[in-house]
Amino acid sequence: MGERDWRPFVYGGLASCVAEFGTFPIDLTKTRLQVQGQKLDKAHAKLKYRGMVDCFLQVTRQEGFHALYSGIWPAVLRQATYGTIKFGTYYSLKEILIQKNYGKESVGLNVCCAVTAGAVSSAIANPTDVLKVRMQIGGTHTNIGLVACFKNVYMQEGISGLWRGVSPTAQRAAVIAAVELPVYDFCKSHLMTAFGDKVTNHFISSVIASLGSAIASTPIDVVRTRLMNQIHIKPSSSDGIISTPSHIYKGTIDCFLRTFKNEGFWAFYKGFIPTWVRMGPWNIIFFITYEQLKKVY
Repeated sequence: MGERDWRPFVYGGLASCVAEFGTFPIDLTKTRLQVQGQKLDKAHAKLKYRGMVDCFLQVTRQEGFHALYSGIWPAVLRQATYGTIKFGTYYSLKEILIQKNYGKESVGLNVCCAVTAGAVSSAIANPTDVLKVRMQIGGTHTNIGLVACFKNVYMQEGISGLWRGVSPTAQRAAVIAAVELPVYDFCKSHLMTAFGDKVTNHFISSVIASLGSAIASTPIDVVRTRLMNQIHIKPSSSDGIISTPSHIYKGTIDCFLRTFKNEGFWAFYKGFIPTWVRMGPWNIIFFITYEQLKKVY
């Protein structure tokens, strides 16, 4: 492999971590909005938050400003793995296919590379996503750190607990990547005449890409978050008592059906505003950082 092969991985990982720090409080409000209103879960059946701003204010007032960063370390760890693999694989795979003369760069080629990169990277990083969701929802009330959260999940639910929701996570990542990356590349190339390879071009392209990916991915994200948040305690026969699993949904399809039946279609777009509000700045920070790293090095 030539020197150019490792750069997309390093740039992607660094830019992802920078973007995560800048937008994490918005992601926390999105997660809390997505789990509330589950009629089968008494803890979340009542709507506590009226929207993104109300959630932000309540968390700050009741738990303190630092609660907005509950789960930041598994989130950064996730981006260090997911972001590195996703963006590195996408740009490297795309370049390899073009060089192999499988065809010139096209939307179809970009979508295939993006779907592969998104699904593989998210599946590998799923444990960090589970820890992030648990810590975001628990906030300062649980007063638990990254290592303690990992131990709790592993001891109570086993290794499978760390891969809870991996199917919708991979599907969501594939959808986001399939829309976000090709749309960004498409917009960037078509705006090159008007703006050149400048920050203005990167800004506009990333905003357009984030809107498309938010619309396409939010329903899957709602299901993913709910599956990750539910606890499935391993059965234990100690003292002659078999513990009962504490979970709501049997799987991805069951979660889709129950959510639609109990809460209606728009339940799949709970947290859409913070999702889009976060994706916009996240993509702006990421792509501008990524493009600047490319120029510097």
